[in-house]
Amino acid sequence: MSSSTHPRARGIVRSSFALVSTLALATVLTACGGSDDGDSAKDGSGSSATGLTTISSGTLTVCSDVPYPPFEDFDETAESGFKGFDIDIVQKIADGLDLKLAVKDSSFDALQSGQALNAGQCDMAASAMTITDERKAALDFSDGYYDSEQSLLVPEGSDITSIDDLDGKKVGVQQGTTGKSYTEENASGADIISFPSDAEMFQAIKAGQVDALLQDLPVNLDHQKAGGFEVVETYKTDEQYGLAMKKGNTALVDAVDEQLSTMRDDGSYDEIYNTYFSTE
Repeated sequence: MSSSTHPRARGIVRSSFALVSTLALATVLTACGGSDDGDSAKDGSGSSATGLTTISSGTLTVCSDVPYPPFEDFDETAESGFKGFDIDIVQKIADGLDLKLAVKDSSFDALQSGQALNAGQCDMAASAMTITDERKAALDFSDGYYDSEQSLLVPEGSDITSIDDLDGKKVGVQQGTTGKSYTEENASGADIISFPSDAEMFQAIKAGQVDALLQDLPVNLDHQKAGGFEVVETYKTDEQYGLAMKKGNTALVDAVDEQLSTMRDDGSYDEIYNTYFSTE
């Protein structure tokens, strides 16, 4: 969530990936705060490589701010308890590394600040997070895996048709996201109201407490599908989403990038992408 636009990717997208050497994989992942008895993982070619140390033996633990459909949402029928584009991406990565997947719900602020990773709550954050220079000071990112845009959602029949109509209007944004930053920089005169998550934002616009929501395009499109709301404007921000890991966790970053590269080469990335974003 950068947060923001989409594909929040903003390009709401928040993104995509090198064979890890045995030496690199043998390094304890400082991002995960694990011990020296590393788990066995597969490199991108499918061969066995030792060394990836995770906070829970044999498991890749991923933190995400849920719900934020279509990127992440709850699903009691799924083995992990979650579903969405990000969830499918990290499940494929875990499979490629011969690890089980465990997903934890977390606040976006704790993820984008590095707090959750530094505290050893998870090995990786997957939460439609835009790669920014500010975040790179506290986190290491994978290659970009999703291109995103920002967007403006309003109730059907609203007199708001563009960002220029937000003067004096209440606009909901998610705290800590690129959507909030974009709104602050471009929505002149708007009364900007921050919420901890998309769930609270959407409830606020449904209750008439805010006049519009500015955030990642795919998320607002999901609200549009529910009926009663429409996306009236999108904003190209050249954002890419990345998977975040603890600063200095180069072994895991390299392993994840290799898996992302393999997914693009074998077509599995496109299959996952089309499940959520195909317009056909």
